[in-house]
Amino acid sequence: MQSVMTHLAPSAIGPYSQAILMNNIMFISGQLGIDPNTGQMVEGFEAQTNMVFANIKAILNAVGMGFTNVVKCSVFLQDLNDFAAMNEIYGRYFSAPYPAREAIQVARLPKDGLIEISVIAMR
Repeated sequence: MQSVMTHLAPSAIGPYSQAILMNNIMFISGQLGIDPNTGQMVEGFEAQTNMVFANIKAILNAVGMGFTNVVKCSVFLQDLNDFAAMNEIYGRYFSAPYPAREAIQVARLPKDGLIEISVIAMR
């Protein structure tokens, strides 16, 4: 088991790894819309969603993977009314065959984020 860490994505805000790589499967912890350069949450749903995907991309790239390696996404939304906007942005990063996915509305996210996404990727 290998902990994956890149400075191109935000540092963990608790006792967990950005990602764990084991047997060519990578489990990426939930990513928020935090700019890794400032450590601050970006403003607005679309900006946070794009930042989430930039952070996921940085972690995938740290081990030579990309979005084509993603097999599962878990999407957590503060407001399910943002589902259509999330889906549109999500579609920019993935193509068929699409990863398995669920999208869930939650009561609250860390740092009052509007979206959080975790992924599982395989080589």
